[in-house]
Amino acid sequence: MARKKTDKIVFENVEVLDAGAKGVSVGKAADGKIIFIPNVVPGDVVDVQTFKKRKAYYEGKAVAFHKLSSQRVEPVCQHFGACGGCKWQNMGYEFQLGYKHQEVENNLKRIGKIELPQFEPILGSKEQFFYRNKMEFSFSNARWLTDDEIKSGEELGKENALGFHIPKMWDKILDIKKCYLQQDPSNAIRNEIRDFANENGLKFFNPRENTGLLRTLRIRTASTGEIMVLIQFFKEDKKKRELLLDFLKNRFPEITSLQYVINGKLNDTIYDQNVICYHGRDYILEEMEGLKFSINAKSFYQTNSDQAYELYKITRDFAGLTGNELVYDLYTGTGTIAQFVSKKAKKVIGVEAVPEAIADAKVNAERNNITNCDFFVGDMKNVFNDAFIKQHGHPDVIITDPPRDGMHKDVVAQILKIAPERVVYVSCNSATQARDLALMDEMYKVVRVRPVDMFPQTHHVENVVLLEKRS
Repeated sequence: MARKKTDKIVFENVEVLDAGAKGVSVGKAADGKIIFIPNVVPGDVVDVQTFKKRKAYYEGKAVAFHKLSSQRVEPVCQHFGACGGCKWQNMGYEFQLGYKHQEVENNLKRIGKIELPQFEPILGSKEQFFYRNKMEFSFSNARWLTDDEIKSGEELGKENALGFHIPKMWDKILDIKKCYLQQDPSNAIRNEIRDFANENGLKFFNPRENTGLLRTLRIRTASTGEIMVLIQFFKEDKKKRELLLDFLKNRFPEITSLQYVINGKLNDTIYDQNVICYHGRDYILEEMEGLKFSINAKSFYQTNSDQAYELYKITRDFAGLTGNELVYDLYTGTGTIAQFVSKKAKKVIGVEAVPEAIADAKVNAERNNITNCDFFVGDMKNVFNDAFIKQHGHPDVIITDPPRDGMHKDVVAQILKIAPERVVYVSCNSATQARDLALMDEMYKVVRVRPVDMFPQTHHVENVVLLEKRS
């Protein structure tokens, strides 16, 4: 049944049918259209008030619950629902894994339209909370008030916020008291920075007017126990900057790397900025199977260290190395996978577009006394050509771990041209992975598939596929 509420439609007794894309669940309206509904779980029966209508679907929110799903659990975080970061925290973890596995299977079947083997079971994460090694928080001089806070009628206190962006709102920041994604002392560092800044009159950033001093906070942790803290200031104010940085240095002596950036741009990306080390080293060390990797402020590293180790073990297993193979590691980043598989390969060639990442890869290889890895900088579609193959040798195995957009069609074409015996395709987006697998289907058969959950409480999932050349 549907009724009007002001100019918006309310659909009553809608059963939530599935967990859809981007962590938003799916129901069906009385007129047959799909409704996308956040913060509900498949099996819930709800009344939905729509706030967006399109030709093929609605977007809405649950305004009343008639039945609660058996898949539902109580979220542990006080910010759930407003934050938007852990959209599946109200769903039991075994069900999260089921929907992630289903998404990978659906994408490979419907988009790829290729012959597939029996999927291996999704590998769940041992830790479902406090698993991230990198978090970024934003300062704002006008914090976002939740519906509950507004309805409470209480005095709401200071306006300043240090936390996360409200979904789809670039200028609204939710103040975070406790986040369940990163191990302590992450929460203590963030909360004490906020308190110290308030007590000492350090101005929080205003993103609409581009005023204020404090812009972002980044915290990186490592399995070795090392910690990096990076404060981004909107402008230089030596006295106030040093006041905050000295407070952090003295209050948290366990910080291994204390750094800062002065960034007066309209955006807060730091990759084109000068990062200055104020105290300690300008990097922290991560360790995996005896290998050590330096991570600086601009380095890419898988954000779930423990599960990255499991992902890399699966990748190495799929590669089936005997010690005699020449391996190409495309989109190598800081060379983590390349070095991880190197002891079972004759030689590994890593290629990556970001110069700083390749510089890190070379330093790490030297630190780890690895002599059978070479790393090269270049846009993959340009550098991975016939001349490159002629110079560095014909690969027996290719490992590819591209960004979310998947591989450029020229890279796929080159893989097909040189035709290695095996390709291991690691992906954080099974939809673009499926597209690429379809392009390779004539020459390669998919023989193994295993999804890996890197991000519990979210809809994100990695997937590893082994392709073998058809006989």
